[in-house]
Amino acid sequence: MKRFNLALGAVLIAAGLTSCKDEKKEMANNHVDHYVVFVDSVNNLDAAERSANWAAIEAEYQQRIAEAEAALNDLNNDAEAQKRIDESKSKYEGVKMQAENDAKASMESTGTGMADMLFGPGNVVGDDMTFSWVNKDNILSVYQKFYETFDANKDTYSRQDLDKIKAWYEALDARKNTVEKEGLSSEDNGKIASLKLKFAPKFKWERMTAKSDENQEAKEKAN
Repeated sequence: MKRFNLALGAVLIAAGLTSCKDEKKEMANNHVDHYVVFVDSVNNLDAAERSANWAAIEAEYQQRIAEAEAALNDLNNDAEAQKRIDESKSKYEGVKMQAENDAKASMESTGTGMADMLFGPGNVVGDDMTFSWVNKDNILSVYQKFYETFDANKDTYSRQDLDKIKAWYEALDARKNTVEKEGLSSEDNGKIASLKLKFAPKFKWERMTAKSDENQEAKEKAN
């Protein structure tokens, strides 16, 4: 009787191990399925929606691909599963390239509009951002318009917009260093310093909240 119980126990243990293995394999297949379906859903989005939500899409993609690739271990590197993952990877890379090109084109278009708002129409910023048109006589008004426009529209800027604004602001500061040597008055310099003191904490806050919003959107998409 004792020997029978031992034999029965061994059978139950083996059955339990088989069941665990089956569940693990099923879960691994699900991860691969979810990854493939996610890439297909991204591919089916229209360009505008894809571009508007790209940060959240990319964050979720990284989670999905990590789960799918980890699942291959539980599937003993199943050739069919590997093929499905590779095909979806290739499909996603194509979509990603298109989304990045669309975002770049949109940023360039939006960037021109923002530049006109922040510095005034006709004041060309250019890719080199030399601000050669800024001199000792107009630099205070340039900072004033820049700050007032930013302050009035700060709640509408995306993180990409803020990255562009940061680059312009740093380039304008670099121009200021040159203008100081060209006879910038101490009075105007003092007023510019006051504007910079007001701008810095507001800009820092907007960058922090924009990043936080992106992370929250990514979490919501993942759930």
